[in-house]
Amino acid sequence: MKLWLGVLCLFFSLNLQAEIWRFALIGDVPYTENERRELPRMLTEIERGEIAFVAHIGDFKSGGERCDNALFEDRYQLFNNVRIPFVFVPGDNEWSDCARTSNGAYEPLERLGNLRHIFWKDNYSLGHKKLLLERQSAAYPEHSRFRLGPVLFVSFNLPGGNNNFGLSNTPSAEYSARNPVVLDWLKENFALARKEKRAGIALLLQADPGFGHFTRGLPHRGYRDFLELLSKETQSFDGQVVVVHGDSHISRIDHPLRNPQGKKIANFTRVETFGYPFMGWTLGEIDSASPSVFRFETHPWPTENH
Repeated sequence: MKLWLGVLCLFFSLNLQAEIWRFALIGDVPYTENERRELPRMLTEIERGEIAFVAHIGDFKSGGERCDNALFEDRYQLFNNVRIPFVFVPGDNEWSDCARTSNGAYEPLERLGNLRHIFWKDNYSLGHKKLLLERQSAAYPEHSRFRLGPVLFVSFNLPGGNNNFGLSNTPSAEYSARNPVVLDWLKENFALARKEKRAGIALLLQADPGFGHFTRGLPHRGYRDFLELLSKETQSFDGQVVVVHGDSHISRIDHPLRNPQGKKIANFTRVETFGYPFMGWTLGEIDSASPSVFRFETHPWPTENH
């Protein structure tokens, strides 16, 4: 009897110590006037939960829409009006693709500079309630990190369109300058997660880097270096690794990263957000008592009772 009482006391003690943190993931939205009207309503619904932050992982407009200052300011006001912390990660539609005639024939680096001035002008997230962020550098303020419970969250400027590699066999000057910075940021944060004995690390980026092609030995040139380093770091990390991205507009949660022998890397999870024409958000949970650390749940929008 005393033994059973001891076991029960230990069980309840462990459960009392367990903590859960929740966060929300969105991306590739808004693309249309209807989505622009609906997004504030969806964000209000998200705010009603016990959500620590919202992360938008890029493409806040359609690929054919102009990259004008007025649109940038509209999205800033929309995101900054959220009552909880809001973290924004850049996508190709708001900078690297802005040279398109339909986008206004802007210089992409000028548009990226404008984004940096508006969205990452200090060391805080957007939103009424703000997160303190650690920036990689003044030159790349979109590269940030923060912690939630036992997890380190890290953002990257890794856009769709083959990471702005360019159309020729020779990489663009912008890619050649940024890619080493991205790789250094990836290595630094895995080292930090190990040093802090983090149970998990979550990487926030816009592009679908082509996990399937990478596994078959046919990596996209713009993402090959990143995926090779990600695979290496993940296999030498004791905790769970999550990559959150958008770009393909396919809401999914799976485990597509493989080791050189083609076997699934067990501690890796990919989460892709909803994207036009399907609107929604993904709930993430961090459970300190769970070996898997993370749980994810999709929430299409509009809901039936909306």
